[in-house]
Amino acid sequence: MQLTEPHLDIKRQELAKKYARLTRRLSLIELAVVGTLLLVLVFSGVSARMSYFLSFPQPWASALYFMILVVVLGIIIMPLTYYQGFILPRRYGLSTQKLGAWLADRAKASALGVLLGLGIVIVVYWLLDRFSDVWWLWAGILLLLLSLLLTRLTPTLLLPIFFKLEPLDNLELKQRLMNLAKRARAQTVGVFTMNLSSKSTTANAMLAGLGKTRSITLSDTLLQQYTTEEIEVILAHELGHHLHRDIPKLIAVQAVMFLLAFYLADLVLRASLMPLDFQGIAAVAAFPLLLLSLGAFGLIVTPLINAYSRYLETSADEAALELTADPQAFITAMTKLTDQNLAVADPSRWVEFLFYDHPPYTKRVGLARRYNLRTHQGG
Repeated sequence: MQLTEPHLDIKRQELAKKYARLTRRLSLIELAVVGTLLLVLVFSGVSARMSYFLSFPQPWASALYFMILVVVLGIIIMPLTYYQGFILPRRYGLSTQKLGAWLADRAKASALGVLLGLGIVIVVYWLLDRFSDVWWLWAGILLLLLSLLLTRLTPTLLLPIFFKLEPLDNLELKQRLMNLAKRARAQTVGVFTMNLSSKSTTANAMLAGLGKTRSITLSDTLLQQYTTEEIEVILAHELGHHLHRDIPKLIAVQAVMFLLAFYLADLVLRASLMPLDFQGIAAVAAFPLLLLSLGAFGLIVTPLINAYSRYLETSADEAALELTADPQAFITAMTKLTDQNLAVADPSRWVEFLFYDHPPYTKRVGLARRYNLRTHQGG
């Protein structure tokens, strides 16, 4: 079958490259600001002096330290957050939110983040104080369990905080998607739509939740601008992850990363006791060093995790093509998504290696072309 080759919007690609460069630079600036503050706290002695005013039992001392850090960092990076989160997406046509709505969403996201962070700090320092030899093991396990819980609660608790979810009223499309899920042996509780257009011009689809909460969620922007075949192939990609058991694989990788991160942080804390004159690995003065250790580990392993993620995403693309046998719809859907979501179609190798957790457009379209050649020309 001869494929019709859609063309990317050249002007959108120029915008995408500018937007990507700006967002990367702003993210690096934010990272540098946070890292510098933590380094100053640790190596200037400020953290040690602060500990005299936080003479509470653990984990409450570190919990208070965490809240102080949240407030101070929030104030310092507020201009960056505002520019990157509100000004830039509106300037490039990706956001439709007014300032008040954006601030409300930021407040909700910040409240959730602070509550989760505070809970994690309390549990980690309780473990540090009482099980100093194996705290890293229990901390890794508990963080993994929390991650699984949040994944399970995404469609029923987290998404509704930010978006209005409603059952899909297009019965024909719903039946097609449910049949597709059955072919992929994925049990779902229903098909829902979310009002993404109230905040953004982008499009998205997801298979969210775990077990009895797993559901298909489509953005209204997807329903408005994509054909049934394109929506089907986009969802087939998500179902490909289920078909290949990618979720258990990612959970296993996540478990290893959590355990390794906390174990290495334990080594760093113990090595710092003499040079930095900390009273113990659970000392409140060492709290910024714990954050630095975890953050540094995350920076180092992120490109490797991204590489593994790209491998899984490519496998999911292959599954989407096998499930739908429609490379034409796959290519047109990828073209629309790339233009609409302002994604760079062909980034440099280094940019892809360092920042991309999905294969870029050119590689995904190339995969569909090879599939078409293999299935229709016997290649």
